[in-house]
Amino acid sequence: MFNRKLALIAVFLVQLLYGFNYTFAKIVMNGGYIKPFAFVILRVAGATLLFWLFGLFFKSEKVEKKDYLQFFYAAIFGVAINMLLFLKGLEYTSPIHASAIVTSTPIIILILSSILLKERVTKLKILGVFLGFCGAIVLTIYGKSPRAADNVLLGNTFIFLNAISYSIYIILIKRLTAKYHPFTFIKWLFLFGLVLVIPFGYGELMEIQWETFTPYITFSVAFVIIGATFATYILNPLALTKLRASTVGAFIYLQPVIAGIFALVMGIDGIDSVKIIAMLLIFAGVYLVSFNPKSKLKST
Repeated sequence: MFNRKLALIAVFLVQLLYGFNYTFAKIVMNGGYIKPFAFVILRVAGATLLFWLFGLFFKSEKVEKKDYLQFFYAAIFGVAINMLLFLKGLEYTSPIHASAIVTSTPIIILILSSILLKERVTKLKILGVFLGFCGAIVLTIYGKSPRAADNVLLGNTFIFLNAISYSIYIILIKRLTAKYHPFTFIKWLFLFGLVLVIPFGYGELMEIQWETFTPYITFSVAFVIIGATFATYILNPLALTKLRASTVGAFIYLQPVIAGIFALVMGIDGIDSVKIIAMLLIFAGVYLVSFNPKSKLKST
């Protein structure tokens, strides 16, 4: 049975996959193999195919006509704007900068969820968001990245707008997760999203020279499609069935930590006291936001 603990594991896996995604996507684009908007089409088309295939193994649900419009709105913010701005921004900025900027999402979600979903904002949540934000700021200001960026300001702006778009998406699907099985609305979400992104990336898609792909580049592209797109868009709504939108959003603070650790493992970054302090702040923030006093009392 899917419970709160499994939901927390699911949302952690989402951030793990996203954390790896920065490096893999950046390598593919920096190498000139695929341009950002063409990459978006590949992500959305590949994931759409997988969602509809896997959807065949689940009982079909009847969708109310009025909800198709909600699917379309969610596709605008959660697929089209979100992915187009993310990969375009990542082209111009570094993975560490991008992952740190994305940590502004919980603050946006916390504000939107309190207004639109009427979620109660506790002192623990506020403290958790503050600690996580401080950790992300420390990592952003004092953390060093060896990667060169073409236009950091423009790239960071795109990533921030991506964070706003993703926050709106999380709020929109919160209501849908309570009504439909994840495969039911996600397959429609991506189908609508595919229609929306094709006009932006069709020209770049035709420029791809597939014969130049190395095994590593092929793996990187597959990871972005299967791991960072298909898996994450399944796990997030599953987590939202047991967790508050603001709790799910707070786990985004883990992205710069994971991105940094992965860079260290890949031998392209180093560890120092500043990064350790930032990681501790981020983990503390995520713990406080995900802490549920009521469930703790029931188990004692």
